[in-house]
Amino acid sequence: MSGTMKETAADTRPDGVGTKRRRSNSGQLPPGATQAVPKRPRVSAATLGIPLAYLAVTVFGVWWIDIRPAAVAAGFGDIARLLERMVPPTTGPFPDLLALTLETLWIAVAGTGLATIASVFLAAAASRHFTGPRVVRWLAQGIIIVTRAVPSLIFAILFVRIFGLGPLAGGLAIAFHSIGMVGKMMADVFEEQAPSPREAIASVGANRLQNFVSTTLTRALPAVTSLVIYRLDINVRASAILGLVGAGGIGVALQTAIGSLNYRRAAGIILVIVCLLLILELVAYLVQRAVAEHADEHTQSQLHVAGAAQADPGWNRSRVLRTAAAVSALMLFLFSLSQLSLNPARLGQAWDNAAALLSGFVPPVFTEQILLGIFESVIMAFTATFFGVLLGLIIAVLSTRHLIRFEPLSLTLRAVVVFMRGIPDIVYALIFVAALGLGPFAGFLALSISCTALASKFFTDSLQNVDPAPLRALEATGAGRVQVFVSGVWPQFVPSFIGNSLFTSDLALRESAVLGIVGAGGIGFLLDESVATLNYQQTAGILIGLIVVVVALESVARWARRKVI
Repeated sequence: MSGTMKETAADTRPDGVGTKRRRSNSGQLPPGATQAVPKRPRVSAATLGIPLAYLAVTVFGVWWIDIRPAAVAAGFGDIARLLERMVPPTTGPFPDLLALTLETLWIAVAGTGLATIASVFLAAAASRHFTGPRVVRWLAQGIIIVTRAVPSLIFAILFVRIFGLGPLAGGLAIAFHSIGMVGKMMADVFEEQAPSPREAIASVGANRLQNFVSTTLTRALPAVTSLVIYRLDINVRASAILGLVGAGGIGVALQTAIGSLNYRRAAGIILVIVCLLLILELVAYLVQRAVAEHADEHTQSQLHVAGAAQADPGWNRSRVLRTAAAVSALMLFLFSLSQLSLNPARLGQAWDNAAALLSGFVPPVFTEQILLGIFESVIMAFTATFFGVLLGLIIAVLSTRHLIRFEPLSLTLRAVVVFMRGIPDIVYALIFVAALGLGPFAGFLALSISCTALASKFFTDSLQNVDPAPLRALEATGAGRVQVFVSGVWPQFVPSFIGNSLFTSDLALRESAVLGIVGAGGIGFLLDESVATLNYQQTAGILIGLIVVVVALESVARWARRKVI
């Protein structure tokens, strides 16, 4: 991310490819220097063990989910007939749909803004540079871990119980889940900064708050801005389906349309969601380029130019635009908060509901049904990841221009991936449940599409960054394209392949935990039922189980990255 890359003697790429380059201005190697050689991944337990573990789980998952060629073929026939019933799409009363679409935006903006404010404090306390009480750091890290492990749709179910139906529950659900993601990444940004400015400010007597604001936060602003914009894009996707559990937004209309078997209107609503997400993704891309420190070679890495006096900051076009953008973002955030139906009477009742909910969590109950539901979610996630990674790798190779030099194919595949990513996972699950019936097979298909789109995006970005020198050298010797990929690309790509596959599994696991809400298998149905029937002890057991599984997967991912990258 912009603002977090460091210039070192080694050019370390995001995909784990590192080379040391020491050349004179003439381009010749200096005396005593050796030719740069791409860093090859170490053959370790992670390099071999993780793919084998995925394969073993997938073989079991194929049996557990009952994935048979005949069932798949019959399923796609049912899906085709359902899609025929969706044509031509209609939107129904457009003013009502527009109001729900805008409500979705307010939920996403308000939730992202609240999460950003809270994450600044939590990330500062969770950073290893924090010099305050150790218990504060542990508490901040615990909040980040727990909120990251619980999907936003599950938060929405809980907040609907506390605050009632409407966008307030949706905005808080987005905020709480985003705290975990934004807080973790923001803490990483803070930790990557050089300690010299902090030490210099501390030496003149500045307190911790003054030091943090004037050094850490100021230098992190470009990276944090890009992070928040990226998170807003994700949160719009999430808020588009919170209405399925009564938390406001356009998902309410989608749930109503599917529940009443009005598939043509459901198709129109899905297209509206996709168009909204594609527009916001384009806007996010343009804004990220605008706020990046090094968006082009003429951009200088500075907050402002010198003013008339040495101690006074000056104003130039860049600073004026940044200030105007910050003020506009603040006004948009405040307006979005005002749209969440927040009133004192509702808050007063919410305290009683929250107290009843939390008191009912103790003691948590763990049953065989809970363990079976979580186990099914894990199996669905890993099996879908395996198929998604394989299909994503094929799409990524065909989409990478310096591997397959056919521009129309590359652009077409990229457009297809963007469209696939534009439809939330639970919308796929709704379609597959309507066509195929209840069960994990529908959830597996929904997650497979999501994993394919996500993995292909990650892999394409990584393949674009491989060092092309070995590829061209192999081509010069007459090697075929398969030989070039196996010998020149794959050794550089392995660390990124394993790291991104684990990250895809992490996201798939969170999504698989909620697909059961619409009947697509996993623990989601039991969770929704436990909240609806006020069985909060069971709810607590499910949440604890999900947190343990997610944290365990993250621990494995960190271990694998240390071993492979």
